[in-house]
Amino acid sequence: MIAKREFAEVVGDPVPISALQHAAFCLRQAALIHLERLWDDNYFTAQGNVLHAVVDKGGKRQIKDTRRLCDISLASKRLNIAGKADLVEFIKQSDGREIIVPVEYKRGRPKLHCADAVQLCAQALCLEEMTGQRVEEGALFYWQTRRRQKVLIDAELRQLTGQIIQQFAAILASGKTPPPIEDRKRCRSCSLLELCQPDIVARPVKAWRARMVRQIAGEG
Repeated sequence: MIAKREFAEVVGDPVPISALQHAAFCLRQAALIHLERLWDDNYFTAQGNVLHAVVDKGGKRQIKDTRRLCDISLASKRLNIAGKADLVEFIKQSDGREIIVPVEYKRGRPKLHCADAVQLCAQALCLEEMTGQRVEEGALFYWQTRRRQKVLIDAELRQLTGQIIQQFAAILASGKTPPPIEDRKRCRSCSLLELCQPDIVARPVKAWRARMVRQIAGEG
């Protein structure tokens, strides 16, 4: 039985499912792309676009007891999100039931952060609303390793995904891009690094913090 309400509904224009991967990685990156409409393709994003184009050509296929549908449009009215799934598998069980498994294709390797899993979970939530059937797991296929990584759509991931949906929906509604994060390692791998300019933007904030510390310490 699918829960009617696992977290608050989101209002306003639908949040793109693909934006949730960006938002889980960095809310500022997501805002620069989807609010300010900035994008800077690097080698990694270009390679990812080619991979998705190859996957999307798969169409509809039947492999033994598994029905595979590619490039499927998804939406959830309750959560106000919409987008596409690279692949959805409907796996027939011995009792006649079908298990639904969304599969998201990614260019690189499995990551330490949860951004890819959040995007996959959002797809699962849409599929649940559209089919009335609970989705227990999905999969991430990484091109560099040529391996699938199973992702459990558990309560913790559902809650995190719901929070990110609400956070990014609020940013879109406000029309304001959040300040940079302080994470140099994450920033170095971001395709928007040159457009974001985190060091320059964050410099006045860091200077203000330093002044406050000096004042509190009695040095100001």
